[in-house]
Amino acid sequence: MRYAAIGDSFTEGVGDPRPDGTVRGWADRVAEGLSAALGEPVEYANLAIRGRLLRPIVTEQLDAVLALDPLPDVLTLNGGGNDMLRPGVRLDDLLALTESAFRRCADAGVRVVALSGADPTAQLPLGRVVRRRGAYLTAGIAGLCERYDVTFVNVFGDAEIRHPRYWSTDRLHLAAAGHERVAGLVLHALGHGPAPAPAPPVPPVLRSFATTTRYYREHVLPWVNRRLHGTSSGDLLDPKYPTWHPVTPGTATAAD
Repeated sequence: MRYAAIGDSFTEGVGDPRPDGTVRGWADRVAEGLSAALGEPVEYANLAIRGRLLRPIVTEQLDAVLALDPLPDVLTLNGGGNDMLRPGVRLDDLLALTESAFRRCADAGVRVVALSGADPTAQLPLGRVVRRRGAYLTAGIAGLCERYDVTFVNVFGDAEIRHPRYWSTDRLHLAAAGHERVAGLVLHALGHGPAPAPAPPVPPVLRSFATTTRYYREHVLPWVNRRLHGTSSGDLLDPKYPTWHPVTPGTATAAD
C-alpha cells in the first residue's frame, strides 16, 4: 500500500505536536492506521505545507506526487481553507481547480479521497462569512466527487468536531483530538474501522475577556500582519515526507 497526502496545515498536522516539536496530524495517523489494519508496512508521502492556497496544492504538490515512482494507490486531497480567508476569493475557481486534480488522478489511475476541512467558524471572527463559503465549497466538492467516483469525507459537515475540545488555542487548527477524529473518519471511509463515536460530554468552554484579548494578540494580529506583508507561515518550510517513507505496524510516524 502506498498512500500520499497533499494540502495545507490541516493535512500537514498543525495543532497535533509530537514531544520533539514536529507535527503528526490526521494523515500520519491514517498511514499508521492503514499499516495496522493491513498488518504490513505502508509507504507514505506527505507533501502538505501550512499556509498553501489551493492552486499550488493541485499543481506543485500534485505534480510531485504524480512524479513518485511507484505512484500512490491512494491520495488524500484537501485545500481551499486558506483561500476562503482571503477577500475576493472566487469559489467556482476553487471547484474548477479541484475538478482538474480529479481528472489528472483518474488519468494516472490514482484513487482519490477528498476531504472538506473541519468547520472552525463558530469560534472565528467573521466566522459567518467563512461558513457560507465553506458550505458552498463543500457542496460543490461533494458534487464533483459523485461525478468522478471519488471517495468524499465530509469533515465540514461533522457536527461533533465543531466542539471546542477538538481545537487548538488558535481556534483555526485542530488539536490532537481533532486530528484523531479526522483520521477515524478517513479510515472508516476506506473500509478500515468503524466511524468514530462522539466524545463524552464536557462542560461548555467559558472564555474570559483576558482569554479573548490574548487570543487576538497571539493569533489574530500575527495572521493579519502576514496578510499585510504577503507572507505565509509555510514560506520557508519543506514537505515533511516528500518521498516514500515507511510506516510499519505498531509504530507511529516520526520526523526523519
